[in-house]
Parts: sequence; structure tokens; C-alpha cells
Amino acid sequence: MLRVVFMGTPEFAVPTLTGLVAAGHRVVAVYSQPPRPAGRGMAERKSPVHLFAERGGLPVRTPKSLKGDAEQQAFAAHGADVGIVVAYGLILPKAVLTAPREGCLNLHASALPRWRGAAPIQRAVMASDTETAATVMRMDEGLDTGPVCLVDPLAIGPDTTAGELHDLLAIRGAELMLRALAALERGGLTCRPQSAEGVTYAPKIDKGETRIDFACPAQEVHNKVRGLAPFPGAWFEAAHQGKPERIKVLRTTVTAGAGAPGALLDDALTIACGEGAVRVVEVQRSGKRPMTAAEFLRGFPLPAGTRL
Repeated sequence: MLRVVFMGTPEFAVPTLTGLVAAGHRVVAVYSQPPRPAGRGMAERKSPVHLFAERGGLPVRTPKSLKGDAEQQAFAAHGADVGIVVAYGLILPKAVLTAPREGCLNLHASALPRWRGAAPIQRAVMASDTETAATVMRMDEGLDTGPVCLVDPLAIGPDTTAGELHDLLAIRGAELMLRALAALERGGLTCRPQSAEGVTYAPKIDKGETRIDFACPAQEVHNKVRGLAPFPGAWFEAAHQGKPERIKVLRTTVTAGAGAPGALLDDALTIACGEGAVRVVEVQRSGKRPMTAAEFLRGFPLPAGTRL
């Protein structure tokens, strides 16, 4: 079994940490981003990885940066065989990358070199990709540029949401990382340089791109909805009792229809787009639970001809 330092922050990283512990690897330290203010009261909230590690009695460190000598020395003092990084969110300096005997391995949620960066799952869905992958790579100082060790391809269905894909990749990625560590223990983990062709980047989702533009083709609107569901969510604005309200759209289907972009074509939330139309299947009002379009319309009537 290996001495492992694990570095991760969101829910996506928890299955990998769970798998490491269950497999018997000695997790000598868990690094996660510091608690952040969250929720209506803005109380500080620990990350999902932080909470899991505490429940399991694993030592947790939450530095704001790893660039200082003191943090780098503390990291090296763990005497790790390998560092495992899953959506950690901080830049790892060279001194950290090279401190473990076998360096650091990263689980990335795309078929590298496609979608390097912060939001590979959302960007793949928004781009209408039909396939992605869980990838284990050996880290270097670049942005997801290191040699690829193992890849597990995964199909993306035409209506798959980013949330659904996230959950699948988290589980498949955890299994892939355990395979990588087993190969590492045997001395048989081989990695190949990434191709210089087909490189794309997946920047973090900006709030300014979450509003739905119904002037776009229906397929593009559909891809945005599923690529941003359930979080942060694509949205449109509509008036209720004279007040504008943001409506988060969680699911749509592409359908036939024509009209002015943003116009409701019927009483069932079929909306005209620049080309074709989308039918809204599931929505969420602010502070409310997700609901079907029919449930929504009972409390928020939007008759045919309404312009969104």
C-alpha cells in the first residue's frame, strides 16, 4: 500500500478519497481549500472533501496557497509516495509536484487534450460532444498538460445533463485512479505525452453566460440548459404578478416550431428559438424545489404568445 497525500475540494473528489481509504492506502494528509462563507447566513462552510476527511479521522490542511516555503516544507514532510489531486483548485508549485517519491497524479474529467481547465464537464455538454472520459495524468507545471496514464471513455447522451455526467465521471474516475495506483505499485504505470492537436480549453463558467439567448438555434439552447444543469443553471426572465423573476431551466427537449425568438408557441412552455424550438421540461424558481413545466405553469401562468 502507498503513502498518499490527497488534494481535493468538491463533491466530485469524494469518491476517489473514499476509494483510496477502502483500498487500504495510507492517506497521511488531506488538503482542501479553506472553508468559505456560504448559504443565506454566509457562515463558513467546509468543503465536501474536508468534511469527509474529518469524519474518517484523516488529518486535514487548508492553506490558502502552497507558494510559501513553510507550506512546501510541511508538504514534503509527509514523506508521501504519491500525491493524488482531484479538483483541488489551487496551483501546485514545482516543489510540491516533485515532493512525493512518484510525483503527483491528477484525475481530470475530459479526454485530454480536449477541455483542459476548470469546467471540462460543462463545456463538453455545451459543445454537444458525444463522448468524454475520465483521465489520469501525471502532473507537470502546465494547465492539465502532463502525460496521460489511463483513460476511461464515457458516452454523452443527447439529453445528458452536466450533473448526471459529473456523477458518472466521479465514480468512473475513482475506479480509474485505483487502477493507476495498482499499476504504480507494480512498477507498470506508463504515461504518454498528450497530442499537440485537438487542444481546447474549458474556462470557468461565468455568470454572464448563463442567461438563455433564444435567438440561438434550438440545439444550442438545449445544450446550454443541460450543460449548466443543475448548477449554476441556465435561466430566462418572466413577469409574475407584475414583477420580473428569474426562472432556472433544468431540462428541455428540442422540438419543431417557428416564431419570434423567445415567443411561447403554446400553453406548455414550448419556446421559439432562432432555429426550431425547445420545450421546457423541468424548471426551478428561486427558493423553490425543481418542478415539472406543468407544475410551474399552475402557479406561474405563461400563455401562448408571451415573449420571454
